[in-house]
Amino acid sequence: MEKRQLGRSGLRVSRMALGTMTWGGDTDSEEAAGQLVAFVDAGGTLVDTADIYGEGESERVLGALLGDLVPRDDIVLATKAVARRTDGPFGGGASRGALLSALEGSLRRLGTDHIDLWQLHAWDTTVPVDETLAALEYAVTSGKARYVGVSNYCGWQLATAAARSSAVAPLVSTQVEYSLLERGVDREVVPAAEHHGIGILPWAPLGRGVLTGKYRSGTPADSRGASSVFAGYVEHHRTDRAARIVQAVATAADGLGTSPLAVALAWVRDRPGVVAPVVGARDTGQLTGSLTAEEITLPPAIRSALDDVSAIEVGYPERGL
Repeated sequence: MEKRQLGRSGLRVSRMALGTMTWGGDTDSEEAAGQLVAFVDAGGTLVDTADIYGEGESERVLGALLGDLVPRDDIVLATKAVARRTDGPFGGGASRGALLSALEGSLRRLGTDHIDLWQLHAWDTTVPVDETLAALEYAVTSGKARYVGVSNYCGWQLATAAARSSAVAPLVSTQVEYSLLERGVDREVVPAAEHHGIGILPWAPLGRGVLTGKYRSGTPADSRGASSVFAGYVEHHRTDRAARIVQAVATAADGLGTSPLAVALAWVRDRPGVVAPVVGARDTGQLTGSLTAEEITLPPAIRSALDDVSAIEVGYPERGL
């Protein structure tokens, strides 16, 4: 698998990341092991989790697999903090106390002495950004985090944090929802990331599963759309506009002799500023399907057609005068 620089940092990662949101829940430890081995065998290195996934169970499952199954040094280990779980003074959020407490918890669950990429899961309106950034700097200078980034920041939040971060702990990544069905970040987040040299890690690059085409004629019983937990998550992208885009993706896939999944993933992977889409999978077979995108480069005509069918309105001032 091809490697890419993460923003302007010296960190190189695989151009696809393995997401683990369902590990320890819908994905048991045996299936997680199969996914991790398949991903690493394909040349993947970036594995992403968060302290809130399964209330920490995702981190525990991943941590148990590192060392014996896959060498720790073969993995670029990424996790996130800022989840609010309790009402105590250090129960969550982006305060110094909450962040450093969350970092220690993640290190313990992952069974490691450092995180390769530690990310803020969300902007916290209740905490001064300088306090939050100081906690990131401490994490880096203490050696407990090698690099730091953010997730789910809008354009002004990303630009503010990037401009105020220190040279010791600059932001190197931003993780945002980005796909043919969700292009809102094209307005301000992508330009801000490119200006500040921050790599983009798209989550839900397959439009929460809708871009695979599996929902074109209904809701498969074994899909997330049929789950009481994820039904609303998937339904968000089941619109008339989405149906037109999915049809265009399916047409492109037929012409290229590949899957809609591979086409959708290749499109977002090669967008300006994107480093590595974060792909989650129900099982190893589904992950293997995503890995086939590594073999696909979209012809300019198909890329242009997909750009057009998925285009969003960009108004003033983003479009200029």
